[in-house]
Order: sequence, then C-alpha cells, then structure tokens
Amino acid sequence: MFQGEATMKRIIAIIFTAALAISGPVQAAEEGKTAPDFTLKALDGSNVKLNELRGTVVLVNFWASWCGPCRTEMPLLDELYNEYRDYGFTILGINLDEEQNRALMLLDRIPVSFPVLFDPENITSESFAVDAMPTTVLIDRNGVVRHHHRGYKDGFMDKYEQQVKELVLE
Repeated sequence: MFQGEATMKRIIAIIFTAALAISGPVQAAEEGKTAPDFTLKALDGSNVKLNELRGTVVLVNFWASWCGPCRTEMPLLDELYNEYRDYGFTILGINLDEEQNRALMLLDRIPVSFPVLFDPENITSESFAVDAMPTTVLIDRNGVVRHHHRGYKDGFMDKYEQQVKELVLE
C-alpha cells in the first residue's frame, strides 16, 4: 500500500468515527448487551461476520504484534481453541496493526489455528471499547457479551477456560 493510501484510509476511518459520534452513541461491548456486529477480512481472505456465528460461543481477542502480553497469550489461546472448538466454541483473533505484514511476521513465529482477522483502522476495536492490549471479550451463543477482560496476566487463562466451559454448557 502506498503512503497516500494509508493516509486516506485513516482519514476515512476518522470521518466514519465522527459520523457515528454525531449520529448517536456507538454500541460498545458491555457485559449483558448484544455484541456490536462486524465484518472483517480474515487471514485466509474470507470475510467473517460476527452475527453469522450465532449459536457458537465466541472469544474475541484484540491483539497487536508490538504487544508483549499478546505474544504470551496467543499460544495459550490456541490451546484453548483446540480444546473446546468441537463444543461450539471459536476464537476470533483481531489484529490491530496498521501494517498487516507486522502481524504476518509474528504469526510466522507464533502460528495459531484459530481465525485471525484484521482491523487496521481500529473501527471494530472502538466499537468494543478496547482501551488495553490485549482485550478479550467472551460472547455467548445468543450474541450477548458475557465477559470483557482488559490486558493479560498469568492466571487469566484459567479464568478464560472456566468461563468458556460455563458458556458451552449453557
């Protein structure tokens, strides 16, 4: 992508965000409320639409290549994904790097089997009120946000696993 294209994308994202602010509040990912829908391009080139995953427990994880805790968390999330995906569970790893090649370099070093999506303009992350990296949001089978976690520390994965178990059993 040319430098001018990147600048134009940023300007469009800013205008879009301003238009949303003028038209009313953005639906944030609040616990107990329906998750904001999104459609994002996946690593495999497909489009992934959150609303099409109704009936599945979804863990949405916002990450970036420069985030140390994200790099620690990613292989652990992949283990969680592989353990529970046969029970109606999926993970959507949403990368927020402006330059996709940075994410791709990290994924070469830390490969994951769950779907990776790209949100370089941060529109989806804004609708989910992401203010810390990583941010992890658990959404139940009905599309309702049940848990919203900011950051990552040792021991969080135990909490995630317990919450995933509870949601897949509902």
